[in-house]
Amino acid sequence: MSELRHAFQYAVLRAVPRVERGEFVNIGVILYCQAADFLAATVSVEDARLKVLAPDVDVDAVRSSAEAVVLACRSEVGTARENTGLATRFGILTAPRSTVVQPSPVHAGITADPQRTLDSLLARLVSPRP
Repeated sequence: MSELRHAFQYAVLRAVPRVERGEFVNIGVILYCQAADFLAATVSVEDARLKVLAPDVDVDAVRSSAEAVVLACRSEVGTARENTGLATRFGILTAPRSTVVQPSPVHAGITADPQRTLDSLLARLVSPRP
């Protein structure tokens, strides 16, 4: 018997130390799966990789901004104007912005296990390859 699979959406979090240059390092992933009622983000900020692009980058500020996304995914979903659900929160977190931590365009896929897929995407898209 095959596993039940669901559609999901994800975006890669990017650190853009010098916004005017547009160069970035992937530092995390946000994944939303409506059918599984799942919204989570995971990050891995590596000082050395960021400092290659901008030796004077405030790594603590980048890490703090990235962790704020992780916490926003874990926070209880609000109501009314605050937030109408996980889909709205995912939309807010993946909206384009001109800050040091930016989301990529949103991509889609199919998963039987959203957490395992999130971990796999982090390993594949963020972790440096040996």
